Amino acid sequence: MKRQIVSLLILTALFGSVLDVAAQRRKAASAPAAPKCSGAWTGTITYKRTQSASDNKTIQRVSGRGQDTRNWQMSYAYNANVTVVEAPERNGSSLGMATISHQMSSKERVDAVEKNSCDRGKTWRDMRGTSSSETSTSGQASGESANVGINLNSDGTYSVSVGLPQIKGKTSGSQSSSFSGQCTAKEGSNLSMPPTETTIEGNSLTSDGTTRINPDDPNKLAGSYSYTWQNVTETITWNLQKCGAPLRITDLKFADMKFPNWNDWQDIVPQKGTIDGNLVKIKATVLNASGETKFADLKFKETFKGDKWDGARPDGLLENGETSVRLDPGESREVEIVWDSSGYAWFDDGRPRYLQRIKAELYENDKKTDEKVENLKVAPKPLVLVHGLWSNWKAWETWQNILTSSHSYDWKAFPVGEKPEKGVMDTGGEFLSSAPTKTIHGNAVEVDRYVKYAQEDRNAWHVDIVAHSMGGLISREYIQAFMKPVEDGRPRVSHLVMLGTPNMGSPCADTMDIAFSITGTTPNAVRELKPDVVAEFNRVVTARKGVKFSVLAGNPLPTMCKKIEWNDGVVAVSSAHWVIKDKGISSSLHTDLTGTKDFTDFVRPHIAIGPKGDHNPDVPTGASSSMPNTKFYGAGAGPFFGSSPVFNDFQDIGKALKLAGQQTTEIELSLEARNDLGITIMADASVSIELIDPAGQVVGKNLANTPEARAWFRSIYLKTPVARGAWKLRVTNTSEVERPAYFAIWSNAR
Repeated sequence: MKRQIVSLLILTALFGSVLDVAAQRRKAASAPAAPKCSGAWTGTITYKRTQSASDNKTIQRVSGRGQDTRNWQMSYAYNANVTVVEAPERNGSSLGMATISHQMSSKERVDAVEKNSCDRGKTWRDMRGTSSSETSTSGQASGESANVGINLNSDGTYSVSVGLPQIKGKTSGSQSSSFSGQCTAKEGSNLSMPPTETTIEGNSLTSDGTTRINPDDPNKLAGSYSYTWQNVTETITWNLQKCGAPLRITDLKFADMKFPNWNDWQDIVPQKGTIDGNLVKIKATVLNASGETKFADLKFKETFKGDKWDGARPDGLLENGETSVRLDPGESREVEIVWDSSGYAWFDDGRPRYLQRIKAELYENDKKTDEKVENLKVAPKPLVLVHGLWSNWKAWETWQNILTSSHSYDWKAFPVGEKPEKGVMDTGGEFLSSAPTKTIHGNAVEVDRYVKYAQEDRNAWHVDIVAHSMGGLISREYIQAFMKPVEDGRPRVSHLVMLGTPNMGSPCADTMDIAFSITGTTPNAVRELKPDVVAEFNRVVTARKGVKFSVLAGNPLPTMCKKIEWNDGVVAVSSAHWVIKDKGISSSLHTDLTGTKDFTDFVRPHIAIGPKGDHNPDVPTGASSSMPNTKFYGAGAGPFFGSSPVFNDFQDIGKALKLAGQQTTEIELSLEARNDLGITIMADASVSIELIDPAGQVVGKNLANTPEARAWFRSIYLKTPVARGAWKLRVTNTSEVERPAYFAIWSNAR
């Protein structure tokens, strides 16, 4: 019995031990004990020191016959990136490992000149001497031990310090001299010093201790401190964390290229941001604060978290936004991708997007260990505005306000000619001017200059162009003849939007030719709009180079300048639309197409294209590239006064007159019977014209200060047969000042 009891106790003890061990294993498996945080700060600290000095002066020589001119420049740049890791003792202290680069250069040039004589004062000459010297010291080192300190104060402030060690470097230099004009020729010299090893002193800096700990996140410290004295500036920047994951993101920033220098990357200033269409380098600094090698995956995403309207939208991986990285113990490495920002100034529904939120996520073994989000401002591409005939940059004067209210002040308008030193077109200036103008090609040169100015001013690799009337032809010439490609493979001009451009010419240019033939001066800007001239232009100017073309045509009027077709008073719908696939219609007159209404209805929707929109160029439709020639014959000379032209041969006649203030004139027209009759008037809106038939009835009119009177080319057209007899034109100047008026009288409208 005793033996059985002892055996039972032994079995119970053994069995109980097994159960206890199993329970402990289950507990350990279900709730692993987290490693105790030692309180050490880990992360990154950067230190920069820059210094520059110069001395440029001229000193008169003691003899009073010459001078020495000295030009000296010195520059110094010291940069250190310090990885802050936990000390092996795990006692709460931190160690720094620094990567250091140093560059110092000094250049001096002395030019001496003195007037001396080689023949005891009979003649004098300049004797010159030049000496140059240059010294440079450079050095790089990695894995160097650095002292770091984080001092927390009882009032919630703290300071960060870094001390950097000496490193090895090399110094090299050169000297040269040359002489001329000496009585006895003197040879110069050229000496060079081969690279010689030297010691580069370390640097140190402590922040001023006024930075405060964030009470909502006391285990993270991030900030920057700069100190400037004389011509030296030192800056320390830190991003530190206590009790953080061994593998984490310590910094996220952006860079773009400085136009026009491809691959000249510069950090983006947050307040300034970048421009839609620029390539952006997204750079995340990843830290391995552990004592073992780590392998990680990094994902760059666009996120809408926190956005007022789109906060519920899921994050989206940026194109080519995933990469892998290997980090040695204590290593801090910058990982980057290049991102195309095209369309990111807008949402896909056309709303302005003021900020793009970029998130970097870090994964180890498919488990996210850290993430960081930063905002990037993306402004719309600069808008270059190209005016048309008889106009200047003030045609676009209100557009900056329009752009500001449509997006923000970061959407900038660049009307060609606003800053004449950057480029100014000459298309005739004032209405009805007959002064000489630049050609389309000559004006395209100015557009090229202005596009470059807009790019440099905004640091934009791509622009959009909106062109009115003849400005569209000038812009097409610029694209073919002057627009150079961008290294990213996309056109410099993303989009050309034309408003009332005579892409097949305008018969009104023939009408103008009739009128201007009276004075014998037809400006280039007028002649180049004639349909037969534009037909030749279209035969030669065919390249779009990937630029997307859009065009808006006005159609408020049914007739124009010997043509029966809906038009804007200057350009027919068919001429504006030409072979352009992306086209629209407006009820505006030609000169009103640059107004707010057509911007809102057509221009903005075609430019405000989001990331998923159509950024590809369109393809010509294949329609005819020229319109039927409309010729005018028999251009007359001399004023109407005292003459009664007879139209018995159906010839077209051009006439001109001047009206004094408040003057009314009746002009007699002796007409033979004809199928129709058209009169095109070019005059100020204060001039009224009435057509009176042989019975004394007013059968057509275009009155002053009406909407129709604001058109450049005002027409009266009778499409029914016209009887033989004495007709009259009654012309009235309703203003107080003298006004010119040009007329073209025609028939057989097409």
